Amino acid sequence: MADSWPTSDPSGPLPASSGAASSGSADSGPTDSGPEASGPASPGVDLHLDLAAAPGSGGRRAALERALRDAVQGGRLAPAARLPSTRRLAEQLGLSRGTVKAAYDQLIAEGYLTARQGSGTVVAERPGAPSPARPPASGAQPPPRHDLRPGSPDVTSFPAAAWLRATRRALAAAPSATFDYGDPRGTLQLRTALAGYLGRARGVVADPERIVVTSGYVQGLALLVAVAARVVAMEDPGLPFHREVVRRNGGQVVALPTDGRGARTGLLGGAVDAGAVVVTPAHQYPTGVTLHPSRRHALAAWARSGGGLVIEDDYDGEFRYDRQPVGALQGMAPDHVVYLGTASKTLGPALRLGWMVLPPRLVGPVAEAKLYGDFHTGAIGQLALAELIGDHGYDRHVRAVRLRYRRRRDLLVSRLAGRYAPSGIAAGLHALVRLDPRGPDEAEVRRRAARAGLALGTLGDHWHTPAGGGVQDGPQDAALDGTAESAPDRPQGLIIGYGTPGEGGYPAALDALVRVLRD
Repeated sequence: MADSWPTSDPSGPLPASSGAASSGSADSGPTDSGPEASGPASPGVDLHLDLAAAPGSGGRRAALERALRDAVQGGRLAPAARLPSTRRLAEQLGLSRGTVKAAYDQLIAEGYLTARQGSGTVVAERPGAPSPARPPASGAQPPPRHDLRPGSPDVTSFPAAAWLRATRRALAAAPSATFDYGDPRGTLQLRTALAGYLGRARGVVADPERIVVTSGYVQGLALLVAVAARVVAMEDPGLPFHREVVRRNGGQVVALPTDGRGARTGLLGGAVDAGAVVVTPAHQYPTGVTLHPSRRHALAAWARSGGGLVIEDDYDGEFRYDRQPVGALQGMAPDHVVYLGTASKTLGPALRLGWMVLPPRLVGPVAEAKLYGDFHTGAIGQLALAELIGDHGYDRHVRAVRLRYRRRRDLLVSRLAGRYAPSGIAAGLHALVRLDPRGPDEAEVRRRAARAGLALGTLGDHWHTPAGGGVQDGPQDAALDGTAESAPDRPQGLIIGYGTPGEGGYPAALDALVRVLRD
């Protein structure tokens, strides 16, 4: 695929909408006399009214009254919604200002509208008025009192002040072309900043031309399924949501068992036949083990020999506590491994910023799929992140939250000491707490937790199938040749996230957890 990308919307300019009343930017000061006058307290608003759709007797004033009345009664104009000034509405609808003013006065008299000097005309509050449309609840439950579910960071630690400064710097320096359609690979500024950061902090072999910026990890995974592989091996246990992402994008998922040394890479090309494999080598989710060095080498060799594509999910690689950093697997075979990273854990998932470092042969196809998916990820957030990385504010923030999460992990370990020994805690934002087979099982713990208003994760939710292989403790070298049998009974456990609660809520959440496990 060519390295030039469309810089304008291929659909062409949007036609002007007829029948829409707009107050425009000219409404910065008073334009009308009377109570509905527009002023600083009355920002410009748009209002669509179709007088032809309000049939009935009378002239244009009566049609305007019916259109406004129907809009209020039907809930399209919600209580407190502001209306355009009489002058602007008259201009847009081709009516006299007196006609519009008379219609407003009539609806004020009927109680549909209200007007105050200097505040403009708004829809009146009326008992029994329909509420604004809301999305269906879809069975949504109220948030728990204590949330120890894994998967999210402490969003109260988001560096709002630093992000605001970075955004201001980015906007001040941005040319006008920044606000046009851009490169589907992402802005050059962010790709350049990421290339430097990932090489320095994660050992990734990257240059800006090999990076595609995405709207998070999920989009990156979906693009790879569409472009590179239809049969994808995924770790078992692993995150079920990611398996569903593969399926919903036309892929087939096969299970790759894990044990005490991580993914059983020796099964690839044999018992596990797939064109691509998704792994979490730095900190397997949810068991927390690190992929053994021998298996890292075996996986890289499998990819280099043409076995398939390796997709490395480095979801929490920045958070390590008691060990030397484990570099990215991509550095061992950069032409055969796709590195996926995201700002969701380090900053916050609301940013919707992720990135892929691709083998050169995949850059064009992935960028093309991105182009026809959503054109490109929002440029302003990309430029702000580039600024944050460039002035090392990103590094400072990661160091600060790393220390905070380490303290939380240490508090979790100390509160459970004597009865439980959490595992997988050398890195990341979660811990696996194995349940004693002689004690309550996952289902019973979840029932107790629900009564206590505590949300947590369970290992049982992460297996590919209800029965089969499991996590095996200790070395399992035989698994490298695919001959080892899985344990007949899967271990049960809790997955405790220590990123989700705010600083003030974390101790109380641990108190609830201790009570649940003690009862």
